[in-house]
Amino acid sequence: MKDSTLRYSADDLKEFDQIISEKLANARKELTYIKEALSRKNDPGTENTASEYRSLDDGAETAEKESLSAMAGRLQKFIQQLEFAAIRIKNGTYGVCVASGKLIPKERLRAVPHTQHSIEAKMGTL
Repeated sequence: MKDSTLRYSADDLKEFDQIISEKLANARKELTYIKEALSRKNDPGTENTASEYRSLDDGAETAEKESLSAMAGRLQKFIQQLEFAAIRIKNGTYGVCVASGKLIPKERLRAVPHTQHSIEAKMGTL
């Protein structure tokens, strides 16, 4: 049975909020950088490269664009998870495992501040 009285203190929540804010700022900067890199890759440019070399470059550019796009997608998901964690701090549900209702250890929250599961719940050993 879940115990709704389990909560972290205001000081603990303040610490987690700061961690989340820093991770959000860094992730947003990185996402902006990747998006800018992708937009530069999409510019045709004014290079005058011989066609036989250009076709080799096209394959490498395509692979790089796909890699950057995948990274951008993962970052967007990470940002969304961090934003949801910040909301949980504000509504008082942060740090409580959704599976067990118990407090997630602080060490886990410091390492993975957006988690909603204890290690036991994540590993399926509840």
